[in-house]
Amino acid sequence: MSTNTKRADAPVSRFDFVNGAGGATLSAADPHPTNHALATQLVVGLNGSVMVASRELTTETLGKPEVFSSADLVEQGNTRPLIPLGVDPPDHGRYRRLLDPMFSPRRMEAQEADIAERANRFIDAFADRGSCDFTTEFAELFPSAVFLGLMGLPWGELDTLVGMRDGLLHPGTPESTPQERTAIQRETAQRVYAYFDRILDDREASPRDDVLSELVGPDKDEPLSRDEALGTCFVLLTAGLDTVTDSLTCFWAYLAQHPDRRREIVADEAVIPHAVEELLRWETPVPMVVRWAREESDLGGEVVAAGHHVLVNLSAANLDPAEFDDPLTVRFDRAGNRHLAFGGGAHRCLGSHLARRELRIALREWHRRIPEYTLAPGYEVRYRPPLRFVPDLQLTWPV
Repeated sequence: MSTNTKRADAPVSRFDFVNGAGGATLSAADPHPTNHALATQLVVGLNGSVMVASRELTTETLGKPEVFSSADLVEQGNTRPLIPLGVDPPDHGRYRRLLDPMFSPRRMEAQEADIAERANRFIDAFADRGSCDFTTEFAELFPSAVFLGLMGLPWGELDTLVGMRDGLLHPGTPESTPQERTAIQRETAQRVYAYFDRILDDREASPRDDVLSELVGPDKDEPLSRDEALGTCFVLLTAGLDTVTDSLTCFWAYLAQHPDRRREIVADEAVIPHAVEELLRWETPVPMVVRWAREESDLGGEVVAAGHHVLVNLSAANLDPAEFDDPLTVRFDRAGNRHLAFGGGAHRCLGSHLARRELRIALREWHRRIPEYTLAPGYEVRYRPPLRFVPDLQLTWPV
């Protein structure tokens, strides 16, 4: 009954996070109590598919791509494979060997001064005003600006990148139908491919010291085809521009409502790396990832039929009391914080070192300049799924 390929009669489909297909829903405002309870239940049946929520089963699922696949599964309007996100081992290993050095800790450390300068450029625009829409004036722009630097693109391309990101990950309006959102995604995807195709032509002709030049450099042992390079650029755009944005909005929403935690950061910058790890655990920006079963499998006593989805609840795994002492308390002095905010296994986030550095620099530079801030009077934090994101975070501070 087992098989290692998709069966013609199996209900495998691409998983559309933007339009909510296939997802179990949680309270966006406060998912922590429910996720904590789910973690202790290990696994939840969902009409043939399952959700795994414990740290143990989450790690097991992510660690077995030969059984629980991510191949050609996530829908973002793309018509090329999402590299390396949508490719399993052994082919996945070839792409990671090429890409991992581009995003290594040492390479990201070399970007420190540039990232800090870009953060302050945005803070300059509102620091003296005493208020801002943190989401639109900082969180949505800062990671995209960092992406410009890594890719060797000029500041004038910022609006273009943000527009393409939104077309792929935030298409349409709340009133748009799933069909309308999908149409926007697919049209945007073709613009993304055409945009990077032109730039890669330029980099092949005139290489520079940037990631895009490395993608098409002639000195690779396993060079990428143009289609492979475009699939990679697509993933770098969506992952590099959105998940850090989501984390920033959640971090600042939390800190604005918990002044004691905020003042720990202000009092001692050495706290910041620990604060980043704890807030990633608490505000896991990608609450779930999805896999499909290549063969009939048992997960925690639940049978997963070949071809069915497995929802991997990272947020719940990050609240599992079997892994974390007092998991419903945010502690910047937490030791051994082995959270799964960046996933796990072969598909662990390629950009985790970059994301950590961006978050650390943002916390440091902001709190040097704006140490005291609160939510704007009358403003109530609201979160927008499917990723954990505050779309309109309003902050105020004394000037």
